[in-house]
This record gives sequence, C-alpha cells and structure tokens, in this order.
Amino acid sequence: MPPVIDVVDLEKTYPDGSQAVRGISFSVEEGEFFGFLGPNGAGKSTTIKILITLLAPTAGQARVFGRDVRADATRTRTVIGYAAQEVGVDDDLTGRENLMLQGALYHIEPRALRRRVNELLELVDLAPDADRQAGSYSGGMRKRLDLATGLIHRPQLLFLDEPTTGLDPQNRAGIWSYLEDLNKREGLTIFLTTHYLEEADRLCGRLAIIDHGRIIASGSPASLKAELGGDLVRLSFRGSDEETHAQRSRAAALLEGRAFAAGVRDDGTELVVTAREGGRALPQILRVLDEAQIYVDDLTLTSPTLDDVFLKYTGERIREDAPVQNWRNQRMAGFLRAGAGGRARRRP
Repeated sequence: MPPVIDVVDLEKTYPDGSQAVRGISFSVEEGEFFGFLGPNGAGKSTTIKILITLLAPTAGQARVFGRDVRADATRTRTVIGYAAQEVGVDDDLTGRENLMLQGALYHIEPRALRRRVNELLELVDLAPDADRQAGSYSGGMRKRLDLATGLIHRPQLLFLDEPTTGLDPQNRAGIWSYLEDLNKREGLTIFLTTHYLEEADRLCGRLAIIDHGRIIASGSPASLKAELGGDLVRLSFRGSDEETHAQRSRAAALLEGRAFAAGVRDDGTELVVTAREGGRALPQILRVLDEAQIYVDDLTLTSPTLDDVFLKYTGERIREDAPVQNWRNQRMAGFLRAGAGGRARRRP
C-alpha cells in the first residue's frame, strides 16, 4: 500500500530569495501519528501549507493519497482536515453554528450534517455549551471547537500546525488526549508540527526533526534518544566564568575515553557526560575528578530528551517561544475553495 503522504526532494524558495524548505524527503503511513519537531523558522509551517494545497512548492514532489497536491488540489482537500496555529472560528456564531457552517462548505447533506455536528460536540466535550457564542468560550474550548471544524467532513488525514500554541499546560494536555483518542480509536492518520518537546514525545509514534529547512534526524522518539548512547550526567563547577571554563576543560580531558563514558560535551555552562549506565557511572566520575582535585558544585542524572537529540545534531537547543502566526485568512480560503470545488466525499 502506498504511503498516505509521500514527499520527495521538496523545496520552497520565497520571492525574496529565502529558502524555507531545502530538499526534504519523508513519508507517512496510514494510521500513523507523525510529527515535525523544530524551532520557529525551521520550515514546518511551509511544508504543511504545501501539503494542504495552500502553497506551491518551488521544486520536488508532494503526494497525498497518491495525488499530486498541485495537479489535484481540489480532490486532495476533500480527504484532509486542517487545524492551524491560530483559532479560526467565528466568535459571533455559536459552537454549533460554526460546525454547521463548515459542514455547509463541504456540501454535507443537512440531516447527516446535524448528526455529525452532534457527534463532534460530544467528542470534544462541548455539547453542554454548543449554543453559546464561541466568543464566550475559554481558550481551550475555542481550540477544541477549531479542531472539530477540521473533522467535520470525516477526513482521512488530519494536519495540525502547532495546535496547542498559546494554551496553558492543563488545556494543552486536554487537547493531547483528544488527539490520542482520534488516532488510536478511530485510526485517523495525523501529521503534526510542533516546537514543544513533550508534545512530540507523547503523541508521535515517529517524527522528523527539522531545522533551517532540512530534516536532520528521523525515527521514533525512543530510537532517536537511544542514539545518544545512554543517560546524561550534568556537572557544574563553582567559580568565575574563566575558572569554571578551565575546570570543565580539565574534567573533559580526564573523562573522555573512559569505559563508562560514551561521550563528553561542554555545553558552555555544564559538562555533559553520556554514560552507558548512569547510576554506576556516577561514583566513577566523581572518583576520577576528586583524585584530580576538581570538585563538582552540582550534579544531575537524567534520561535523554528530544532536546538533547536536537542539540547533538545542531549544537543548539530547541526554542519554545515561537510566535503565533495568523493563518486564518489562508485557512478559510482553503475551506471555501474546497466547498466551491466540488462535493466532499462523505462516509455513510
């Protein structure tokens, strides 16, 4: 069976000459929860906008369910759903009216649409508030309503571009639960972009880490973290910047190449030792440094994170302060084109 998404050597250069996507290739299989993880400006949103037919690529090929997204844009829109960074609901309409409007754009038969709206209101836990104006909803409720609008036509593939940006931790966790349920219970294929490490780690069965328009690593979160070779022991030293730099350099020279150390890295503030068995390595690390009269001020033992993976490949940490961008006009234009371009395929 061909992949649901198949991207080969995709490129996008904007008129000002900036290259947002630089020859990326990847595929997504049916039923997967696949993620793009990277900082703001990495090329995530550009890629997703190409796949949902809102942006033409400069070069390369992108297919969704075997259809070229440029040559067969209208049919592609009938089988995909999309939720953007910024909520695209109409605050003057009730929750129910927002869903009815989206269903009308897909030409869903009225009786079937009413049933589908009721299903979605229950799914995202908005049934008790369905007839309130969306403008009176909390941020988390508006996000859930926005997610429901992307599901109104029973898409086979759901695109989510930074879906929890701006939400507090409680609401973010709630959205994660809904998405996990959609993927696992209904078998919906989901393509997610995010700069939140925990979000990618929890939701994605497989992901690609993207930076400066290039995919730098891909695999399951567990396999990517396993590539680091073990637990991470972080050591800090007391003194001035010059003194601590000298201590980190001496300590690194002493620990590099030891049997218990898979790697040693100075990150500018701490010395990070990758240890194959962190618990057993700790006393050995301290013994070596104590014998050299290098005294540790603070020490932590942690399991690797996706941020550590990103740091390994780029030398930087993922920034989690990406600004929210306004895609509302483009998103609504996409829905309008889908509605005008033909009847959306509906399941009985």
